[in-house]
Amino acid sequence: MPWNYGDIYDAVAAEIRPDAPAFVHGDRTITWGQANRRTNNLARAMLTNGAAVGDKVAFYLRNCPEYSEGTAACFRGRLVHVNINYRYKPEEVLYILDNSDATVLIFGSEFRGAVDAIKDQLTKVKLFIEVTPDGETAPYAVNYETLAETGDGANLGIKRSPSDMLFIYTGGTTGMPKGVMWETGELCTLWHERLRRTLGAAPETMQAQAAAIKAVGQGPVTLPACPIMHGTGVISAITSMLSGGCIVTVDNHSLDADAIWTAVEKNKVQGIAIVGDPFAKPLLKALDDAPGKYDLSSLLTMTSSGAMWSVEVKRGLLKHIPQLTLADSFASTEAMGMGASTMTKDGEAQTAAFQLLENAIVIDENDTPIPPGTGKAGMVALGGPLPRGYYKDPEKTARTFRTVGNRRYSIPGDFARVEADGTITLLGRGSNCINTAGEKVYPEEVEEALKTHPSVEDALVVGVPDDTWGQAVTGVVKLAPGAEFDEAALRAHVREHLAGYKTPKRVLVSGVNLRAPNGKADYKSVSNFARGELGIAS
Repeated sequence: MPWNYGDIYDAVAAEIRPDAPAFVHGDRTITWGQANRRTNNLARAMLTNGAAVGDKVAFYLRNCPEYSEGTAACFRGRLVHVNINYRYKPEEVLYILDNSDATVLIFGSEFRGAVDAIKDQLTKVKLFIEVTPDGETAPYAVNYETLAETGDGANLGIKRSPSDMLFIYTGGTTGMPKGVMWETGELCTLWHERLRRTLGAAPETMQAQAAAIKAVGQGPVTLPACPIMHGTGVISAITSMLSGGCIVTVDNHSLDADAIWTAVEKNKVQGIAIVGDPFAKPLLKALDDAPGKYDLSSLLTMTSSGAMWSVEVKRGLLKHIPQLTLADSFASTEAMGMGASTMTKDGEAQTAAFQLLENAIVIDENDTPIPPGTGKAGMVALGGPLPRGYYKDPEKTARTFRTVGNRRYSIPGDFARVEADGTITLLGRGSNCINTAGEKVYPEEVEEALKTHPSVEDALVVGVPDDTWGQAVTGVVKLAPGAEFDEAALRAHVREHLAGYKTPKRVLVSGVNLRAPNGKADYKSVSNFARGELGIAS
C-alpha cells in the first residue's frame, strides 16, 4: 500500500495531545510533543552530518527511549534501521556494521569499550552517536541528547516512499546473521491486515488514522518485555508508535519480572510483548510467589512470537490476570504472520497449534500444498506481503523466497502438520537452529569456536530441552589425541569469542561418532547421546 512509516509518524504526531506520554523509562517520560521535536532534530542532524537518504543506522542499545526515538527519526529521515544484538562481542558487532554498510552508529555508553576495540576498522561509519547518562562521550562520538535537543524540531518536508526500508538482522543457516530487507509499505500492508483480522476494520487513509487517534487522545500503552533489538520487540514498539501510543521500557540486563510487573502497574500498561516460555515462565513465577502484589487490571493483551509458549504457562497467567487475551503469533523475521493462536479464560488453545493465516500454505517436498487431515508434515510457506530478501545475499534469498505456482512465497524452514480442521501443529525448524530464550543459535558457529581450542579435534552442537531456556545449547566434542577434558575451560573459550548466550550450558565428551561415513554431521545420534548423558527423555 502507498504508505510509509515516516509519513504516518508525521500525521500522528500532528494530531495527538502534545502532553501524552510517548516513551517512559523508570521515572523519565518523553511526551509526544517532545518526541515530535526531538525525532525531527535527530533525523536532520544525521542527514547533515554524513548520512544520506537510504543510509543504514545501526542501533547498539538495550531497551531505552532512545532506541524507539532513534528508530522514529530514521523513518522521518528516510534512513534504514539496523539492529545489533547487545550481547555480541566486538568481532560480531564489527560483522554487523560491515555487512550492513552502516554509516551511523547509535550506541550506549556501556558498550563504549566494544566500539573502541573495533573503531579503527569501521571505515564506513561516518557518525558515532553515544547515548550516555552523564553527558560524557567518547572523543570520536557526538552526544545523542545534544543532537535531539538542538534545532527547532520542524518537520523535514521531504517526500518519502513506500519503498523506504527497515532492516532486521536475524541468524543465518551458516551461523552469521543476515539482514532481512523490509519495505515499510509492505509492513504497513501487514499492519492493516492485522487490524482487519482483529478489529474488523482499518483506516483507509493516514488522515483517518490520525483523526482516530485524535478522537481518543492517545494510543495504547505497550511494554516490550523482550529486547527491542529483536524482531518481536521492534515490531511491537513500532506498532505502538504508529498508533500514537506509549512505549514503556525497563532495564533489561536480565529479565526482571518484578520490574516488569511494577512498570505495568505504575504506567497502566495495556499490552506486553514477550518471547514465549523463556519470558512467560519467570513472569508467571513472580505472580505465583506473590499473588495479588501487583495491580494488573489495565493489562488487556500479551503477545508472543519467536519461541514456544506452552498452554500450562498460559493457564497460569490467566489465573492471575483473567481479563487477558494471550495472542501467540507463528512468525519469523522473513515471514511475519504465518499463523495465529488466541487464548482467553473462556477458550483454550493447545501448545504449538495455530490457525494458518490467509496467505499461508503448507507444502511438501514437491512444492505441492498439503490438504488438511492427511497427517503429512511439510514446510510452511507465506505469500505476501514479504521482504525483498536478504541484504547482499542473493543465494540465500533465492533459497528462502521461492515461486510456488505463480506466487512468490517466503519459506524459512518451519515444519508443520496440517490437521483435519485446517489448523497446523508446529513441529519446528527443519534446520538445526537452536532457540534458547528467544535467541537463535546456529550450531556451526559454536562448533567452529569449540574446534579452535587445542584440546578439541571435532565438535557438534545441539539443543536439548530445558525448562529455563526452552533449549539449552549443548556441545559434544571429540578430544585431540592425548588431550585432557576440561569442560569449564571449553565453555570459557567459547565465551571469549561469541556472545554469552551462544556458550554451551554443558560440554560432553562424545560416546558416539560425530559424523556419518560420508563426513556429514550426525546430529540425530549426537542429540540422542546428549539427552541420554543428561538424563533427558527422548
